[in-house]
Amino acid sequence: MFFKNGKPMYFNGFNAYWLMVMASDPFSRGNVTSVFQEATKHGMNVARTWAFSDGGLNPLQISPGVYNQDMFKGLDFVISEAGKYEIHLILSLVNNYPDYGGRNQYCEWAKERGEQLKSNDDFYSNPTIKGYYKNHIKTILGRKNSITGVPYKDDPTIFAWELMNEARCETDLSGRVFQGWIHEMASFVKTIDSDHLLEIGLEGFYGEAKKENNPRGYIFGTDFIYNNQVLDVDFTTIHAYPDVWLPGSNDQAQIQFVQKWLQDHIEDSQNVLRKPILFTEFGKSSNVSAYNVNRRDTYFGTIYNDIYASAKSGGACKGAVFWQLLSHGLNMKDGYEVIFAENPSTANIIAEQSQKLLDLSKRKFLLD
Repeated sequence: MFFKNGKPMYFNGFNAYWLMVMASDPFSRGNVTSVFQEATKHGMNVARTWAFSDGGLNPLQISPGVYNQDMFKGLDFVISEAGKYEIHLILSLVNNYPDYGGRNQYCEWAKERGEQLKSNDDFYSNPTIKGYYKNHIKTILGRKNSITGVPYKDDPTIFAWELMNEARCETDLSGRVFQGWIHEMASFVKTIDSDHLLEIGLEGFYGEAKKENNPRGYIFGTDFIYNNQVLDVDFTTIHAYPDVWLPGSNDQAQIQFVQKWLQDHIEDSQNVLRKPILFTEFGKSSNVSAYNVNRRDTYFGTIYNDIYASAKSGGACKGAVFWQLLSHGLNMKDGYEVIFAENPSTANIIAEQSQKLLDLSKRKFLLD
């Protein structure tokens, strides 16, 4: 269970990876305020976003240990503005993918310093690269917000740190290399900041022992149960994209998969790991043939109902964060976007879930 000021807390929220980049430019900063206003209007209380942009265009980290202060001030604004609208933040510290730099950029930096690497999976074991990443952790957590004056590690607006977005290590399917990295980095985060919660950023794929639960038997060198047994990991996460993972499947098959995916992970979180779980990425793409808003609404509604059922019964699932919310007029569509001004039916479903979870929190508090 999550608590705030002694009250049980449930989460309904959104992903908006773009917040820091938009906030770093005074001309686009209004999009950040707008999306937080919309979120609050619809009862949402959590947002997940990037606290990284490594190398390339609009970098936060220009090169190892060298930071762009304009971009950092953008992140300061995101945290300050989220606090005004009572939106809690999950801040992800690096990407598995090359977008916004990610593991690939860290490995390129190491190669430039003469390191001999076999693959980008050396991110998890190379001492130089691990040093770069630890320095990033230390820099982010130690940052003093230029607007509020509050160090990030002390800021109650931040709900949790995420080690990596959708971590994978495909050159070691045993999972041992990745497990060692989780131990080391989770412990490092906690030595700097023992107050905030920590999660890994997993999609939820199982290892060899339960690979039949994965879509198409996928194994990516991660293991939902094994990885989340690390003591410094406070709660578990899953993502789900059956329109990508189950190509050629229909809506019915996709909904059935997601319901089982969610239920399997709720049961493992509750009975094996004894930790709460958040569903931190899901959505339905408009780029898929035969898409319409009604199908998306059915999909969202089914997921929300299952999450509410778990929360109401005292189960491990405490909320969800869909991908992704955009402010009206922002040109960052990826097919999964929800724009409240354009999608009132979806907005209503999201607001209803927010209200149900808020009411549940109040009832639980009174019963306790």
